[in-house]
Amino acid sequence: MAGMTGPSIHERGETTPPHGDVIRLDVRRPADGKPRSGVLVAHGFKGFKDWGFFPYLCERLAQDGHLVVSFNFSLNGTGPDLLEFTDLDAFGRNTLSRELEDLRWMVDRMHAGDWSDGTAPESVGLLGHSRGGGTGVIAAAEHQGISALVTWAAVATFHRWSEQHVADWRSQGVTWIPNARTGQEMPLYRTLWDDLNDNAVRLDVLAAAARVRVPWLIVHGSDDPTVAVAEARRLHEAGPASSLRVVEGSGHTFEAVHPPRGTTPGLTAAVDASRRHFRNSFRRPPGA
Repeated sequence: MAGMTGPSIHERGETTPPHGDVIRLDVRRPADGKPRSGVLVAHGFKGFKDWGFFPYLCERLAQDGHLVVSFNFSLNGTGPDLLEFTDLDAFGRNTLSRELEDLRWMVDRMHAGDWSDGTAPESVGLLGHSRGGGTGVIAAAEHQGISALVTWAAVATFHRWSEQHVADWRSQGVTWIPNARTGQEMPLYRTLWDDLNDNAVRLDVLAAAARVRVPWLIVHGSDDPTVAVAEARRLHEAGPASSLRVVEGSGHTFEAVHPPRGTTPGLTAAVDASRRHFRNSFRRPPGA
């Protein structure tokens, strides 16, 4: 695959998995020719596809010749507005197993050619940020349809809840977390905690990392205050197919903000490393 191919085409759409809740998505493709590779981009906790760096990242990947589909998990809490958390009940009901179900659906639909006029990409890659990175690790371990993986600031474990959160779930069935950007108090129902415990084996990110066999790039800021870089090193140690790129002096979002204010040195480093990884990975023959 060559480098930049020029401008891309951007379209919005929706898909509805069997559970009946809508997944809203953006499709970007190179304006010239049919892409032979596709990349799915998954947001993290309290994230959404139109946040901060995602549109820029997706444009850059599409300019490299990929079909790029970014999407909102079906219960992420944003609705048709796309930019605000208008459905806090959905946010509260979300679980990690639901996000895995959504992600597997998106991989299957990409392979079915849903967003490429019926001509399915030969290879499909996945890029996930933060919690979406942890979900991506499990999906790559489980799904043979993923050919390459990139994780940004990915969690090495989903067990991130305080004693107070657990006490709230046990006594009230709900706990609340603040959204510093919007000022909202966001509910998390006990179903999240129950799902994590009931499916502990499947939702073990480090165990899944050991089963990832496709080329995997771990990108992490050295000064990430949300997910410490030590988690990236744990993933790298666990994942035999992984390589690690630490972006020195960078944080959880590589200094990108929302609304976006342009790129940053950290974000440029993360995007460029990811572009190279997908370019090199998709050159490899199947099974190599």
